[in-house]
Amino acid sequence: GTTYTFSLSLGVFLTGIGLGSGVGSFIAREVVAPRRALGIAQFLIVGALAWTAWNIARTMPYWPINPGLASSPWMGFQMDLLRCLWVVLPGACFWGASFPLALAAVAKSGDDAGRTVGGVYAANTIGAILGALALSLVLIPWLGTQNAQRVLIAVAAAGALMALAGRMAWMLTTLAAAVALMVSLPKIPDLLVGYGRYSATWLKDHGEFIFMGEGINSSMAVSRFSDGSLNYHNAGKVQASSQPQDMRLQRMLGHLTTLLPKDPKNVLVIACGAGVTAGAVSVNPLVEHETIAEIEPLVPLVVSEHFGEHNYHVVKNPKVRVHVDDARHFLLTTKEKFDGITSDPFDPWVKGAANLYTREFWEIAKDHLKPGGVVTVFVQLYESGTAAVKSEIATFFEAFPEGVVFGNTAGGQGYDIVLVGQVGKFQINVDDMEARLARPDFAVVKQSLAEIGFNSATELLSTFGGQAADLAPWLKDAEVNRDRNLRLQYLAGLGVNAYEQASIYAGILAHRKIPDHLFTGSPEKIAALKTAILARE
Repeated sequence: GTTYTFSLSLGVFLTGIGLGSGVGSFIAREVVAPRRALGIAQFLIVGALAWTAWNIARTMPYWPINPGLASSPWMGFQMDLLRCLWVVLPGACFWGASFPLALAAVAKSGDDAGRTVGGVYAANTIGAILGALALSLVLIPWLGTQNAQRVLIAVAAAGALMALAGRMAWMLTTLAAAVALMVSLPKIPDLLVGYGRYSATWLKDHGEFIFMGEGINSSMAVSRFSDGSLNYHNAGKVQASSQPQDMRLQRMLGHLTTLLPKDPKNVLVIACGAGVTAGAVSVNPLVEHETIAEIEPLVPLVVSEHFGEHNYHVVKNPKVRVHVDDARHFLLTTKEKFDGITSDPFDPWVKGAANLYTREFWEIAKDHLKPGGVVTVFVQLYESGTAAVKSEIATFFEAFPEGVVFGNTAGGQGYDIVLVGQVGKFQINVDDMEARLARPDFAVVKQSLAEIGFNSATELLSTFGGQAADLAPWLKDAEVNRDRNLRLQYLAGLGVNAYEQASIYAGILAHRKIPDHLFTGSPEKIAALKTAILARE
């Protein structure tokens, strides 16, 4: 779920409420038996709930065939508006009609009109609040979407039966319809949880889903392809995987976070995901305490079972603590200081994620760094427009003016990048990193790097893509993401169908300069590193 989708659905819902309220008011004035009309409206809501549930599970995942076919964001908006009208509007209209009919049904001659309206309105408001909380925080995590929808149908049917009390034919019809609809209600497809709006494009090649679960904050899935590779799905897309390009990025995040500081005793990992980044942090022998801030309680349980082979069973590591909390709230309420902070949250167009990319958030993170500590963050270049990537990089560099870019390529072209920031003067001692990797107690770290194609610290650092000062001309038109505008959320949404990763990374490299003072060490090591950097062009 994105803010865009939620806002569009809410707009359609409120429109339907308004339309239904107008019709209901007319009926309440003209019909002699408003109680029966209310019962019929509730009966129709039973059908509307089933209609919405059926369409979400059976129709919407597969239509339109490919949202990427939209020639512009405006066309995509029109398609999504039509989808929302098709699914949400019927139920919203009947709900809107129910309120004036309920007023007419309870009103009695001589009653104070204001008191009657206030009482019904209060009951409606309290019910809406309690219903929303119970459904999202209790019923869906406990029973799943399918059974929660059945509960909603049962509640609507109970309302219809109370309003139609004494009219046996209507009552039997309502009861029979509710039972039939509840029994036939479809399950939410694993494919929909895994790929969201892109489900139709993965119908023939989505692998085998070996897990699907619904939590308090998000739904997630794990799929396995014929080659044995695993995908971790959340927010309707693949967020992490065991495929080579993703493993390389995830481990780069973890190892850069612990190899760049001199003494990384205490490290914070923002977002658990598949746990690969957290696992790379955990195997560093200098790390004594690791905290994973994860907002969804179900995620650590899932990845510990399915991704343990790839994340070194990080969730079960005794020096690792999983703290279930929003990362921003955690940083604002903890007094801990960290030697390293690494962040790999959802795509910035996902609802709530842009808050973890703002200038203010990076200032909060910087305040929780110990002297010499570093911050790393993943920035995707794929499925993202140039404006969104520039916004992410420019915002980070405002907080860390000596920040550095390290690139991760796929097929010789840009795929994603790692941004690294440090308080004060930023220097990387190549000799020190090589010496640590040569130590016997760093054998697992060295093996972890070798598995993603880096046989030395020099090879890891050769992914250098530029410094903040180098990229200033390229970022001159970037829009900084701040708490007061969350501009990135909308830029990312506009670029969700874009595949500009090759041109974005080429633009970054075009401004890169081989640094004279960023890397320190013996002349031989520095010369070898510069040669390796140039060889990656």
